[in-house]
Amino acid sequence: MTNKDIIKTFRLVTSLMELHGANPFKTRAYSSAIQSMENAGTPLFELSNELLIEIGLSKTMAEKLMLLFETGSFKELAELKEKTPDGVIEMMGLSGVGPKKIATLWKELDIDSLEKLKVACEENKVQTLKGFAAKTEAKILQQVIFLQENRKRLHYAKAEVIAKNILSFLSDKGIKACTSGELSLHREIVDTLSFTVETESTKALIGILSESELIDLDEERSIPLTIKGTTKDTGSLVEIYVASPQEFIKLSFKKSATTAHLQLRKDDASPSLNDILRKEEVTTHKEIYEKAGLPFFPPELREGIFDEQFLKGGIPTLVEDEDLRGSLHNHSDYSDGQNTLREMAEFLKNEGYEYLGISDHSKTAFYANGLSIERIEKQHQEIDELNKELAPFKIFKGIESDILPDGSLDYDDDVLATFDFIVASIHSPLTMTKEVATKRLITAIEHPATTILGHPTGRLLLRREGYPIDHKAVIDACAKNNVVIEINSSPWRLDLDWRWAKYALDQGVKLSLNPDAHAVGGYADMHFGLLVGRKAGLTKEMTLNALSKDELEQYFNTKKRN
Repeated sequence: MTNKDIIKTFRLVTSLMELHGANPFKTRAYSSAIQSMENAGTPLFELSNELLIEIGLSKTMAEKLMLLFETGSFKELAELKEKTPDGVIEMMGLSGVGPKKIATLWKELDIDSLEKLKVACEENKVQTLKGFAAKTEAKILQQVIFLQENRKRLHYAKAEVIAKNILSFLSDKGIKACTSGELSLHREIVDTLSFTVETESTKALIGILSESELIDLDEERSIPLTIKGTTKDTGSLVEIYVASPQEFIKLSFKKSATTAHLQLRKDDASPSLNDILRKEEVTTHKEIYEKAGLPFFPPELREGIFDEQFLKGGIPTLVEDEDLRGSLHNHSDYSDGQNTLREMAEFLKNEGYEYLGISDHSKTAFYANGLSIERIEKQHQEIDELNKELAPFKIFKGIESDILPDGSLDYDDDVLATFDFIVASIHSPLTMTKEVATKRLITAIEHPATTILGHPTGRLLLRREGYPIDHKAVIDACAKNNVVIEINSSPWRLDLDWRWAKYALDQGVKLSLNPDAHAVGGYADMHFGLLVGRKAGLTKEMTLNALSKDELEQYFNTKKRN
């Protein structure tokens, strides 16, 4: 159970309490506990009751957390969920529709599911309620359709955790297995958790899987060599491909690549990868490529989209987690982050990184406690003091400057000049045409102070589609103006999309794997951005935060001079 899972559970409790009109003081107690959890900076699941109290939880909240670890629930959570229809809980995932509005929909229109809400919106019943205008109804309908289409799909980060648990269960039973499909390709969204398993007996494997607390088997949908089911906690689809020891290597390879990639061949006279699988005996995935006369493609590159380009230019040496030297685009408690500058810097330093790029929200983001000019000066003074104390570790002075509707940045040039780097991002408004959004981004990119373009489309995976942009025009503008594009590594964003990251690299645009961390636990999200970058062929040399501290300082200084 990760910290994010735990915090998500406690947030659900606060939302359900508000939904049912609970005492505000009780709700505040949970909110306070959530803040302590976000500030913990260590896996909560590994802490004892005493240590949970030491990080700031009350005795009562620590006991609830211990119950959650032991049983998966606690009294208040169970009671609230029991008296709340599952559909109402699902409705609470609607962006911008708080618990009080959900309560109104439920109690006044008897809406207790997304399906009923969709019908009510289509019949224009929602806009008849107090506080719900026609525009609000239209936005809710759009969100409902989006959520329905994405039910039971998982962010890769969540799917990875579930997959590791399933593989661990199988390994403990002495069963050889590996991920397949979307998991092995490291797709940003996983529709089906797929695995290839080696066994002499499908029946015996089914018997073992039936003991698992992770999977519900669906024997009616299963076929002799494919066991199907769903995950118990999310209801997501699971497919387990069964292979004999003799066929495991071949099947695991086949299930780790797209149909297009399996058709790849060196030339017209050479066998395809599929031909090798059908006709040859092999002992490793590498041998399959060798017998086809092809270079080895890492699993992330087996999409079949960029095959010819990689064959022509060579398979790049992909960036690795250990290549990253620091973290850029991070938020401290100066704006809406949970940790102090010192806590963030010391955490990264202790993890072996060389630098922290702080980029709190700018003044336009008042909702996120954006920095006034006076508070910028205060932060810069603290950074100077910390840099003397923590040297050779360094904190680079940055800001996430809002891109205003006309494309300008929200500080004067003399203020922008005080920063080492600028992350320029759009936060609002997000409702734009492709032409308006593209012009807005390009205007910001052309500003001499812009160092990095932040989350280019503003998307939230499985929650919100990004605003439409002309990716080619935006990337070309970054190439022309020497602006880096971030792969926002939050599992909820992963924006720039990997399908366009390849084009950016081809144009010579560097990418930065930015966690957009709002707490020290968020630094680990760089891993997910790295997986996305690898799918596009990202190398260490083209990764901004793979530069050493001195190299990055020189890069920033050169950018500012030019």
